[in-house]
Amino acid sequence: MKPAQPRLQELSLSAIVAGFVAVLVGFTSSVAIVFQAAQAVGADAQQTTSWIWALGLGMGLTSLGLSLWTRLPVKIAWSTPGAALIAATQGLTLPEAVGAFLLCGALILLSGLTGWFEKLMDRIPLAVAAALLAGVLARFGLDAVSSVKTAPLLVLLMAAAYLAGRRWWPRYAVPGVLLVGIAVAAGQGRLHLDAVTVEWAMPVWTTPQFSWAAAIGLALPLFMVTMASQNLPGVAVQRASGYQTPVSPTISVTGLATLLLAPFGGYAFNLAAITAAICMGREAHEDPARRYWASAMAGVFYILLGLAGGAVVGLLAAFPKELVAAVAGLALLGTIAGGLAQALKEEQHRDAAILTFLVTLSGVSMLGIGSAFWGVVAGTVSLLVQHFRRRA
Repeated sequence: MKPAQPRLQELSLSAIVAGFVAVLVGFTSSVAIVFQAAQAVGADAQQTTSWIWALGLGMGLTSLGLSLWTRLPVKIAWSTPGAALIAATQGLTLPEAVGAFLLCGALILLSGLTGWFEKLMDRIPLAVAAALLAGVLARFGLDAVSSVKTAPLLVLLMAAAYLAGRRWWPRYAVPGVLLVGIAVAAGQGRLHLDAVTVEWAMPVWTTPQFSWAAAIGLALPLFMVTMASQNLPGVAVQRASGYQTPVSPTISVTGLATLLLAPFGGYAFNLAAITAAICMGREAHEDPARRYWASAMAGVFYILLGLAGGAVVGLLAAFPKELVAAVAGLALLGTIAGGLAQALKEEQHRDAAILTFLVTLSGVSMLGIGSAFWGVVAGTVSLLVQHFRRRA
């Protein structure tokens, strides 16, 4: 069935703010790792700017296009663990790295076209998916609380604005939190707007080179961590939030975007999890059917980020880190609570759900794969043991 056409009249201020907050949180939390990744493979200043151009346009166009096509809050992000993996790479040139990015993109596209990844996701119970969602997002709630130690006035006033907003204007609680945070930070002299300069990003082509060392040492690990640590929780967040996003076509689009933009620095694209939850929560809109505009607007902001390059980097860097942490944590409170409630609702799934939650929240990483994957493994093993015991 052909998806319904998007309607501009469904766009709301809360969706615009949710999209901006999602971009603010996603960019400021991991852009430093992307810069390190570019430097690790020998990219110069112009080539590093080209990476921001490619990643911004890739995330923006795919988020905007998929959200409007499906009328679902589909948000695409760069692979943060993938960037960390690239940053730890040694002995590869930039052309060899680009060749590895292309191979990774081809594998992602293949996994989407064949549908094997969607079949795998269909086997994960909703309780485990909801616990995974809560575990991934709970860290941001803890970071918001911890930021009170370094910026007590800023964070406490933002928390007060959130409580007041939830009581009297629930649809605009997060916009109110953001405005209060900006005002307080400006009053404290903590907005560093002098770092903002008008600078347009320009793409720089890098001709790829293919080698066995890059294929085995970078392409395959990049594909594995992107699928396990990013796409897996990304799909889980969608389903735990009540959205049946077409997984295989979406994964195929991210693989195609990687293939097209890899020579310019678009090393790997995937479904977002943490920032996507901001676009799927009630703060984006009370009506779940209208929240797709939040991820669509996130796409618009990402496109501007890619085109403006240095100007947008400077603007987002002007915000204090405590402001970003508080906005993220407060914006995700409802989603965290909903995930926990759904995960623990059924008694027969409760042990598996709490194991998934705790392992995911722990942040443990093994074999280069993050805690989200191991949380699903822990929950699945628990379910298998319980199921075997009942059958016996």
